[in-house]
Amino acid sequence: MNWALAHRIASIAAVQAHRDLGIDRARYVHVHRALGAAGVIGMAQPMPRLFGVYYSPADAGPAVLLNASLNAVTQRHTAAHELGHHRLGHRTAADQELDPALRWGNGSWPEEEKTAEAFAAWFLMPLPAVRAALERICGGRPSRPEHAYRLARELGTSYAGTVRHLVNLRLLDAGRAGQWAKIPPGDLRSALAGGASLPAHAQVHVITAHSEGQTVYADAGDVLVLHLDHAVFDVLPKGLEPWTSDGTTPLASAVVTDEVPPGERGLVEVAVLGHGTVVRLEVVREAPRAGVDDTWPA
Repeated sequence: MNWALAHRIASIAAVQAHRDLGIDRARYVHVHRALGAAGVIGMAQPMPRLFGVYYSPADAGPAVLLNASLNAVTQRHTAAHELGHHRLGHRTAADQELDPALRWGNGSWPEEEKTAEAFAAWFLMPLPAVRAALERICGGRPSRPEHAYRLARELGTSYAGTVRHLVNLRLLDAGRAGQWAKIPPGDLRSALAGGASLPAHAQVHVITAHSEGQTVYADAGDVLVLHLDHAVFDVLPKGLEPWTSDGTTPLASAVVTDEVPPGERGLVEVAVLGHGTVVRLEVVREAPRAGVDDTWPA
């Protein structure tokens, strides 16, 4: 099976899963919640050199075991991959390669792994959600790699995986995708943060006038940056603190801290000085899951 066929199969399966599990295809997909809705037991614990494991009904499942040491984005992708195994009726499977991108497209993927991997992309990045986010970000089709990075932040996906999927959705040509994929995400993060030096694993979430009413899913260490003239963070909930690399603009950027419990929502207000305009949005801590699913935030 080639990747094109795997994606055709997976795209249909993902749409069916969204329908069956009651998922809004125009919004951020809550994959851990989807596992529960699918009747799949979820567990997570630190596991060296292992992404996750799917246990089929033939092996006392359905259940998934996720690596609790992964960051939130990679763990979300792994959860969607394992859900793909379940929805596609696959056998028990262990995903042992730390970075799927290392094997991407080189022919070493078994058929069931190809379709589960493709399912993860279509499940986490449905076309309506991609289109809605791109409309906020750039008014439609992405024309710069920063647009793809910001899209990834809105959908809770990796930059590389998002660039690949834009090709699947026919929103980006393969040539430009190849060029964008070579750009280190750290360079894009720094550029979006105004050239500031960022912690190694920090993600950057750009706040604009189009962020009104939106929800930002961010983990501890992530930075929110205003791309809005004459705007400042007027209200920050507990656990979000002013942030800047040089101390000169403490209200134009904010960092999420460990004081925010996983799953907790906080209201952020951005004031546009001299215009009386207020942009309101929510920030939710999206942290890696650990333990068992009945203790995970909804």
